[in-house]
Formats: sequence, C-alpha cells, structure tokens
Amino acid sequence: MYDIIGRVLRYGVILSGAIIVLGAIGLAATQGSSEASTLLSYPGSIPNNVPTSPAAFFEGLVALSPLSWIEFGVLLLMATPVSRVLVSVFLFGAERDRTYVLITATVLALLLFSMLVTPYIPLFHG
Repeated sequence: MYDIIGRVLRYGVILSGAIIVLGAIGLAATQGSSEASTLLSYPGSIPNNVPTSPAAFFEGLVALSPLSWIEFGVLLLMATPVSRVLVSVFLFGAERDRTYVLITATVLALLLFSMLVTPYIPLFHG
C-alpha cells in the first residue's frame, strides 16, 4: 500500500515538474531569456495574457502557450496530494477497513470542498 502511495506522489511531482520546466523553456524560447526570467521571478510582472478562465486555459494548452503549460504543471502539482488521498480511499476499501475508508473519504471531501467551493464563499475572501 505504501509503495503505491509513494509512486503516486513521486510520479505526480516528477510529471508536474517536467511540465513546468518545459513551459519555462517554451516561455524563454518565445519571449527571450531575459524577459522570461523577469516573468518567472516577479509574479506581479506577469502579462495580461495569462489564462484566467477554463476556456482560455484549454485553448492555451491546445495552442501550446507556455504560460498555459506552466499553469497546467502547477495544477497537476496541486492535484498530486489529492490523488494520494483518493488512492488511499480505494486501497483501504480493498483491505475492507471501513473506519479508514470513512476517515480518508472525509479528508478527501474536505480537501475538495476547500479547493473548489470556498473561493465562491464571500466569508473566505478576507
């Protein structure tokens, strides 16, 4: 069980890191290395062409936009621990350990709620 969970985390981090690096290389190739390093070093300097809607994000992926691919790598990195919890639910289910299935499913529900729902609750906007 621990081997499977370790692989999920390891491969998720490696894949997301590779996608981010390829996006950064693509950004340097299209923007020039000095402009790309400025964009990657100072978050406030990112231009207005960063995809902010899901449609723009997917269009950027299809069009091989480096910023969309960097964003995809970050999203994949964020999804890695969530996928670890999801895999744990199934592994505990395969072992027929109902207590840990319930606990892990609750953790998964809280993770998904905090990531997907709280941005739309005004109380959490500070």
